[in-house]
Amino acid sequence: MSIHGILGEQTTDYPTEYSPETLYPIARSMGRDVIGWQDDKLAVGVDWWQAFELSWLNKQGISQVAIARFGIPASSPFIVESKSLKLYLNSINFTEFGSWADVQALIAKDLSECVQADVKVELFELDNECSGLLISQPDGVCIDDALADSTDKVALCEHPDASLLEQGSSDAQISEGKTFSLYSNLLRSNCPVTNQPDWGTLAVSITSNKPVNNANMLRYILSFRQHNGFHEQCVEQIFADLSQYYEPSALMVRAWYTRRGGIDINPCRVSDIALLPVPSRLIRQ
Repeated sequence: MSIHGILGEQTTDYPTEYSPETLYPIARSMGRDVIGWQDDKLAVGVDWWQAFELSWLNKQGISQVAIARFGIPASSPFIVESKSLKLYLNSINFTEFGSWADVQALIAKDLSECVQADVKVELFELDNECSGLLISQPDGVCIDDALADSTDKVALCEHPDASLLEQGSSDAQISEGKTFSLYSNLLRSNCPVTNQPDWGTLAVSITSNKPVNNANMLRYILSFRQHNGFHEQCVEQIFADLSQYYEPSALMVRAWYTRRGGIDINPCRVSDIALLPVPSRLIRQ
């Protein structure tokens, strides 16, 4: 098995018996060392994972299905490799449980042991009235058309380029000291193991004495298109870059990535835990 675990293997055997050893931890330090910023400030927030292919057996041997949300604290020393989580969830497909609470407790125990922190696990029935899974909309202004009137061609960057935040532009800016919320559906990066593209929606809420330029922010987000990084590392890179450039008094950066293997990953970092939003689900998820 490689340093990236099962995700880097060409072929995979899917377990048919409960296999907690399938879970493969990846040290957060791998991504944070690349960023080279203050680890303690990147450790405030949560990674929400939403799993749509969860099933197990009741005591009658009848399959049960649910949607799950896992909340992994950003302060955990490890994340879990996504494919290993899929295999782990598959490993309980034919395991009998006495109740939903038993399933929830077991998954919470196993994930917490993997990432070495307390993981919150929620299970949802397939009910359209479940408020925790209703489709929502990001807050703020969509900046995807911020360059529509520009004659400049946006170049492809090999790595994220924070200097793009400083380019001159005439588009609208916020008033000093106010909180401004924006989002873009154009976040794209690559899996550092498989090189497959990851698509997501990025939202930023920022309070700063520096004006926020929509066009520059969009240029910066687009600079991630060829970057190889895990979802969590990309959000932390954005959080670090915005923190250093804008010197904000308050900052929230979150992303909703599209689903792969029945699981979507939604990291969120905040300058203060009081700014942590509620987890949610977007139209592409």
